Amino acid sequence: MRWRLRALSVLGALPAGLRAASVGGGHAGDHAGGHALQDGLSGTGGTAPAPDRHRPSPGRGRGDTVRAWTELFRVSALFSVPGDALAGAAAVGRSPGRGTALAIGASLCLYEAGMALNDWADREEDAVDRPHRPIPSGRISPPAALGAAGGLTAAGLALAARAGRPALAVATGLAATVWVYDLHLKHTKAGPAAMAAARTLDLLLGATATAPAGRGPGPGPRTARPARGVTVRLTAAPDNVAAPPRPALGALAAALPAALVLGAHTYGVTAVSRHEAQGGSTAVPLAVLATTAGLSAMVLAARRGRRPGEPATPGLGGSDLGLGLGVTGSGEYREGSQHLTGPTHHHPTARASTPDHLTAPALTSLLLTAFTGAYLRTAGPPLLHAALNPSPPLTQRAVGGGIRAMIPLQAALATRAGAPGSGLAVMALVPLARSLARKVSPT
Repeated sequence: MRWRLRALSVLGALPAGLRAASVGGGHAGDHAGGHALQDGLSGTGGTAPAPDRHRPSPGRGRGDTVRAWTELFRVSALFSVPGDALAGAAAVGRSPGRGTALAIGASLCLYEAGMALNDWADREEDAVDRPHRPIPSGRISPPAALGAAGGLTAAGLALAARAGRPALAVATGLAATVWVYDLHLKHTKAGPAAMAAARTLDLLLGATATAPAGRGPGPGPRTARPARGVTVRLTAAPDNVAAPPRPALGALAAALPAALVLGAHTYGVTAVSRHEAQGGSTAVPLAVLATTAGLSAMVLAARRGRRPGEPATPGLGGSDLGLGLGVTGSGEYREGSQHLTGPTHHHPTARASTPDHLTAPALTSLLLTAFTGAYLRTAGPPLLHAALNPSPPLTQRAVGGGIRAMIPLQAALATRAGAPGSGLAVMALVPLARSLARKVSPT
């Protein structure tokens, strides 16, 4: 009798919740009590997250889903994409227009398709090396990731088709390269070359979309009759849409040198990324660091090797903003320019504009040097640290630095081709990419 009274007194001292669980008895009560104890120890019922649970809690459904998709798509790396199309447009001597915007949209879709497909293909490997990734953690199902990859690929090809058949052909090759890389070539020796080819094709996509294949001869010269009765033959100054466009093969040839520079950088970044999970490679970061320095010197040498007044080789340089004549190094006309084919008339204002014309090359060279220096500064130090200490964290930093370094490299390529305005627009993406990289890793 006494032990019963003691048990009743102990139950009376317990909290109401535990008292009900004890009184309920049976296996159900033991099961619920075990879960309550486990949640109390792990912290899921309080403020600390459970380290061994990856599924979203019921109270954070939508926010956690958005976060999972941003991690899957690595949205902080998206800012390295628009510069490809802008550099491609600059390489063919055209101002960005509707075709360039379509190329940027197609590139973004295909880039994100590759990100989703990458995680889908690596889901078993990530379950061991990166269990926090969205698919192995259970926040995104494999069928959803694969469906997103397919849908984004179709959207990218549809946007490229709106830019013309040459752009669609290049985008189709780019999409095929992305899928073959993720599904087969990633873990082979051809992996870095496939990624380099994808980035090369992305720049060429911007070039062909901006300068699509011509549908026939452009508008012929029109005749203007000045007040004094002197007939002067003028060629119209068309904009990006109405200009007699460069044939597709010519656009590819003009943009190929810049595309190869970007592809070489991508090859190095991909080679380093193959060791980011385990680390242990010193020779690869050193070799990529030497390649980065060589590409920087090549970009600067292509501009400084020109003599004043000498036209640039297509794809390698530009005509110092095209002031006065409005002609770029690749032989295209900038928007708002005019070309006189009749007798040359000297105007008294010609000398007055000479100082402005002479300062344009200096400004372009200054911007080119600044952009190239930013490229070397962004990619170089992380590669050096990874070479000195090839641990997984430092190797991942080197990969992230290489991805971010694509932005100043694209800006330098656009400026070298005579489009410093496009270079400045590309560099404006750097703060956004750096800020978002603190929240979502680009690797």
